[in-house]
Amino acid sequence: MVRGVFDWRLPVLSVVIPTLNAATTLAEALAGFVPRKGEEGPEIIVVDGGSSDASCAIAQSKGAKIISAPRGRGGQLGAGAKVARGDWLLFVHADTVLSPDWRGEVAHFMAHPENAMRAGVFSLALDDGAPAARRLEAMAAWRARVLGLPYGDQGLLISAEFYDALGGFKPLALMEDVDMVRRIGRRRLAMLDVRARTSASRFQRSGYMARSLRNLSCLTLYFLGIPIPLIARVYGS
Repeated sequence: MVRGVFDWRLPVLSVVIPTLNAATTLAEALAGFVPRKGEEGPEIIVVDGGSSDASCAIAQSKGAKIISAPRGRGGQLGAGAKVARGDWLLFVHADTVLSPDWRGEVAHFMAHPENAMRAGVFSLALDDGAPAARRLEAMAAWRARVLGLPYGDQGLLISAEFYDALGGFKPLALMEDVDMVRRIGRRRLAMLDVRARTSASRFQRSGYMARSLRNLSCLTLYFLGIPIPLIARVYGS
C-alpha cells in the first residue's frame, strides 16, 4: 500500500510513541488515544528500545501495536513511521498527555489540503505548579513561534507524504527533533491549540536553571556542528 492513497480499511492517523522503561507514564499517555465507545481510534504504535519494566505489557493492554528497535529516540521514531499505515503521523513522547480537545484540533488541521506539506506542534505544559515551570513553558512557546524550534515533547503532526519527502527521522541519539523541524522550516510549522502536558521530573531533579542551561548548551553545540555522540555526553552528564 502506497501511503497517501486512500483506503477505507486503514486508519487516517497513526500515533507513534517511543518507549524505554516508561511504565510510570505510558498508561496515561496512551489513554488519550484509546477510542471512545462507538468511535474509530487512531493506529497506536509503541516502539520499544529494550525496556526492562512493564512498558510493553501496558502498551499491549491499551491495544497498541508494539515493535522493537535499537535504543535511540530518532531510530525508534523512524522505525515506527516505517510500519505506520496512516496518511498522517503523530509523534509523541511516552510521558506526554494531550489535552482532551486534541481530536478536534488535529482533525481540523488534517482536513485542510494546504496542510499536507506543513506540520503541527502543540503547546508545552509541565505537570508542575512551580513558577519556574511557567517560565519554561513561555520560553518553549517563544522558541517554537519565533525560532521555529519546538522540541519533541511538543509532539509533531505531519502527513506521511510530507514526512517521506523530508526523509523521515534520522537515527540520531540526540537532537532528532531539532534536525527534523529544521528540515520542515519555521514557515511550514503551525502551533495547534492543544496542550501537551509533559513530566517535569527531569527539571525537578536537575533544577530548572541547570537543566535549561544544559539543553541550551547542547543546542548550541549542535548548531556549531559538534558530533552528536559528544553532545550526548554533555546532555547526559
